[in-house]
Formats: sequence, C-alpha cells, structure tokens
Amino acid sequence: MPPSTPAVLWFRRDLRLADNPALVEAAADGPVLPLFVLDPALWEPAGASRRAYLGASLRALDASLRERGTRLTVVRGDPARLVALATRAVGATRVHVAADFNPYGSRRDAAVERALAEDGVALVRTGSPYAVAPGRVTNTSGDPYRVFTPFQRAWAEHGWRGPIEAPDDVAWLALEEDTTEIPDPAPPDGLTLPEAGEAAARRRWAEFLDRVGDYAEDRDRPATEGTSRMSAHLKWGEIHPRTMLADLARLRTGGAATYRKELAWREFYADVLHARPETAREYLRPEFARMQYDEPGAQLDAWRRGRTGFPVVDAGMRQLLATGWMHNRVRMITASFLVKDLHLEWRHGARHFLHWLVDGDLASNQHGWQWTAGCGTDAAPYFRVFNPTAQGRRFDPQGEYVRRWVPELADPDVVVDPHDPSPGERRAAGYPDPIVDHAAARREALDRWERIGP
Repeated sequence: MPPSTPAVLWFRRDLRLADNPALVEAAADGPVLPLFVLDPALWEPAGASRRAYLGASLRALDASLRERGTRLTVVRGDPARLVALATRAVGATRVHVAADFNPYGSRRDAAVERALAEDGVALVRTGSPYAVAPGRVTNTSGDPYRVFTPFQRAWAEHGWRGPIEAPDDVAWLALEEDTTEIPDPAPPDGLTLPEAGEAAARRRWAEFLDRVGDYAEDRDRPATEGTSRMSAHLKWGEIHPRTMLADLARLRTGGAATYRKELAWREFYADVLHARPETAREYLRPEFARMQYDEPGAQLDAWRRGRTGFPVVDAGMRQLLATGWMHNRVRMITASFLVKDLHLEWRHGARHFLHWLVDGDLASNQHGWQWTAGCGTDAAPYFRVFNPTAQGRRFDPQGEYVRRWVPELADPDVVVDPHDPSPGERRAAGYPDPIVDHAAARREALDRWERIGP
C-alpha cells in the first residue's frame, strides 16, 4: 500500500458526510482535515437569512464530526492564502473538493490551485453539487443546450452513479491555531429558519417521499404542503441529488416523475450558467437589454413590501420576508408582475430574492427570473404575461394562501373574495388599491416587446 499522507477536505456546497465522493478520496490519502473557509466575497453579499442558515448548517456538520472525535476547522479570509496555510499546517499534499461551476467559484478555485501549486500541492476535484456536472451534456454539435426538454432527455440518458455511504474508518485531523468560531448570526426579525444540516435534510426528504405521489397535483397549490422544501438542503449540499434520484427511481408514480423533472431544471440552469457565466448579471438573450424599462421607485418598494394591491403578489412577497422562502408558483407570479406589470428590469427582482431567500442559488434564481422575464431559455416567452388575479383564483381557489399571508384580507365577513376585494372592502380592511391596471400594463409590456425588434 502507498504511504499514508494527510489530506485536506475543503467543504463548500457539500456540507454532509454521506454520499460525498471528495471525502472518500481524501480518506484514501490518509488522515483528513475537514476545513471550511468563511470567504468574505461570499459571506458579506449574502442576505441575513442565508448567512443564518449557513451558520446553522456548519454547526450541524461540526456536531456530526464531533461524534467522530474531531471538529470542523473554520477559518475566515482569502481562500487562496488560507487553504495553502492549512495544507502546510498538516503536511498535506492534496486538497480535495467537489467542483464548483459557478462563475465566482471557478475563479476562486483557479486562484487556490495556483497558490497550492507553489507548494507542490494538488487541488483535486471529485464530484459536484449535481447528478450530472455542468458541461457534461451537450447536443450533437457539442454545444450546450439552451432548451430544457432536449437537455432533460440527454441528462437522463447520461445517467449518474448511485449514492455511497460515509466512510467509517477516517482518521481525522483538526487545527487549533488561527481558526475562528462557527458564526451564529441571528436571522432577520420575525423570520424562522428551517432546520439545517444533513440529518434534517434526510428527515425532510423521507417525509416528502411519503407524499411525493401527489406532487404533480399539489405542487402548484401554495396553500397546500405540496412541495418538498428541499431547496435549502440542496443549496448547501446537505443532501446530494443522486441520493434523491435513487429514491425516486424506486417509485412509479407521476409525482415522482414530475419531481425528477424539477431536479433536472436545477441542473439545466447550472449548465446554462456554466456555459454563459456572464448571464449571472446579463441577459441570456441580449436583444431584451434594448427594451424600455422604467426606473425603480415607489412601485418597486411596494412590490418588495407586499403592498401592490394584488393579493397573491403581496402574499408571496410577505411570505418571503417572513420565512426566507416563497412557493415556486408564486415566485413566477411575483416575477411576472415586476417585469410585465411594473415594467422593471428582472435584475431588481433577482437581487431582492437573492438577498432574502434561504435557498438562494445563483443559477436557479437568475435563470428562473430570466425565464419569466422572457429573456432566458424559452422559445416564445414574452406572451406569457400572468394575470395575478386569475393566477390567484386558479392556484389558491379558496383564498387560504392569501388570507394566511395578507391578514388584512383574512376575515371573510369583511372581504368576501380575497383575490379581488372591492374598493369598499379594501378601505374597510386597510388594504391598498392596485398600483397598476393589469390590462393596460399588459398591453404596454407587449408594445415595448414589439418595439425591440428582431
């Protein structure tokens, strides 16, 4: 057998021990230092809800490591300098990571790789946060897909390996000097975070599997506990999608097939961002940058606070502020309203979502917004202008979701139809009038779209 050499396992978006190929590779080298770097470039811009959740997830990972006789070593600062210092401290010759395909992550890892090379240390990438890593699936010309359906077919045909258990014979290391405490920032006032960590992810996933058969019907009902709420766990890699796909493969229900498609959407958007990293901030379809947009002002503020006078929009925006999460159907409704009723650029909304969402994922957020705004991965999207009142009635037919999150409309003796209160009911309830006329706003949106030309 080759001699045992210490290794560093640098955790990033893989805060778990089970089904972690990078951990298996590190343990094959020898004793393992579990390391997390609090990178100011990522920590500072993150919203308070996401920072609070990450702190809780790190503490859960640390607790798991302490059960194994070690702890998570946490350092704060520039990864290129600190990862190199950690390798020197333990005498490691290899640093193991799951590959990061986000624009910043790719640049950061290249800088770390260069710094490690100066000491003769290798950065070893094993696995990724995805079942199929971005860039693996291409069309017959070798180009990345820009349409979901053919991507999904190729993604499924490519396949993925099965999950693996956590190794139970790891010799763990820890650093004592120049480390920092795991942060414990408070969430925003009034916001209750979901339980974080690998064990919590497994429990929630097991609970969802008991009702996944109804997912295809229930997922669009915001008043129903019909979604999985796994997005934050996936964001931080507390569970790997391979684990979820393996469980889904054992089921033969329409709900399981629909949920598998949702996992494919997540991987599609990651693939699109990897191929076009500038679209984290810029338009995938650049002609939409020529469209006339209004300057943000009081209407953007009303949207952010949930005071637009459109009940389902306001319910979603208030759910976001109260929980750090919003139902996916309502994310589409609120996004369409910002872009096509208020005529504001999608980037204003995407920035607000990323600030508040516990599950804020760059690829899914930015390209979900671009899909709704019409400038993303879709063939003929701009005609899709959601009528917020009709959407509310369709997906929240009893008004339960609206009455839950817009308490002014909760009393049926005061407001008969919470999706379309009369002017008198609005005054009696203290709820604002609509800030725009939807029919006129829709016509204006389509006029502006036609003016940008081919």
